[in-house]
Amino acid sequence: MTVLKPTAFTGRITWLGLVRDRDAALEAEPVERMAASFAGPEGEAHGGLTRPSCSRVVAQYPKGTTIRNTRQFSVLAAEDLVAIAAKMGLERLDPALVGASMVIEGIPDFSHLPPGSRLQAEGGATLVVDIENRPCHLPARPIEARHPGFGGKFKAAAAGRRGITAWVEREGSFALGESIRLHIPDQPVWAHLETARRA
Repeated sequence: MTVLKPTAFTGRITWLGLVRDRDAALEAEPVERMAASFAGPEGEAHGGLTRPSCSRVVAQYPKGTTIRNTRQFSVLAAEDLVAIAAKMGLERLDPALVGASMVIEGIPDFSHLPPGSRLQAEGGATLVVDIENRPCHLPARPIEARHPGFGGKFKAAAAGRRGITAWVEREGSFALGESIRLHIPDQPVWAHLETARRA
């Protein structure tokens, strides 16, 4: 019995990028093709099989604890980038400025995909959706450098539209223009979710 259901929702990869050195700059370098191993995108500073825990998981681990790297990719929807830019008062927001790994067009409500969903490219390379990627202050600096006076507007404008984090389940490559299909866990929503959120 299958536990992952292929859906009719497909998108198209419209942008790919690599953050070569995140200590130097968050801004990503656009690429046309990206090789991905189990450690993430090749040449990506956010890659690796493990990572030090950050403030996002401080309720689970002391900061700096070595944990599995489920944040190898930062994936956004093209539609969300348009909405973020409009809310900020910009004509366009370059995904490189927010350190994106990939931008996908055509899958609705992308930032709220169920955790555990798969995004599978035509050639078979597959990402596992970890969780919603909450906005932070880090993109403010590269945005401000390109668009003076706008950097501080990103965090609020990106709420609920920052995309998802993901990790590689099947190695392969991703290319601009390639189709990518959504597969979702075939299970009901946990009956106690709202109660747990209120705790």
